[in-house]
Amino acid sequence: MHLDVQELRNFYYRSTLGRAVQKTVRNEIAEAWPEAKGQTVVGFGFAVPFLRPYLADARRVIALMPGPQGVIAWPQKMPNISVLCEETKWPLETGYVDKLLVMHGLEASERPAALLNECWRVLGPGGSALFVVPNRAGLWSRSDRTPFGSGRPYSQTQLEALLKSHSFLPERHMTTLYQPPSTRRFWRQTAGMWERLGGNLSMIASGGVLIVEATKRIQAPRGPGLRNAVRKPLEALSPTPKPVAGQA
Repeated sequence: MHLDVQELRNFYYRSTLGRAVQKTVRNEIAEAWPEAKGQTVVGFGFAVPFLRPYLADARRVIALMPGPQGVIAWPQKMPNISVLCEETKWPLETGYVDKLLVMHGLEASERPAALLNECWRVLGPGGSALFVVPNRAGLWSRSDRTPFGSGRPYSQTQLEALLKSHSFLPERHMTTLYQPPSTRRFWRQTAGMWERLGGNLSMIASGGVLIVEATKRIQAPRGPGLRNAVRKPLEALSPTPKPVAGQA
């Protein structure tokens, strides 16, 4: 079930904890996508806090927000690029997108298979998709203080298996949000330290968010037509080509 867009906006833009999440997750996304010059970047769900770095150089940036969630105008004091859409039917052409960010979309969907089919449809050949979901093993999926405590959390194995079953090829994964989902001063003041130590802490504590980067897998054409047509493609180059029936 999708959260209300006002709840998401208030969390990311009006709370200390939300601003910490915005900074931490944005850094991870920037590692995967350092730039998007001349490309089309699309976010689905509530991805707007993480799309701003691409506004300057991308050819186009579009923020798709599903109907059950609602929509807000974004970015402020600039031409609006937010679009309210059906969850599994986007107003985009097939193969149109170079970079696709799904944030607060997959775990909230009641039709994840249909949603992934739509993600696959709009992503262009050579494009990249980032799926950001709550980590089933992390503290953030167990806390009602944040949006990551809502919806269906995933393990890395579950998420990658789901993507593969819908013709995506997982390329790499990242884990972040090792800081506890707490507003207490101590945890806020030491948040950066916990994130820097995150890799070393992975055996003790799991990050709250999983990020999987995947590409579009194109199936090879099947059927006898191509094989019959080029069964022996080099035969014509033989020094003594075989005569064709009906020719002298």
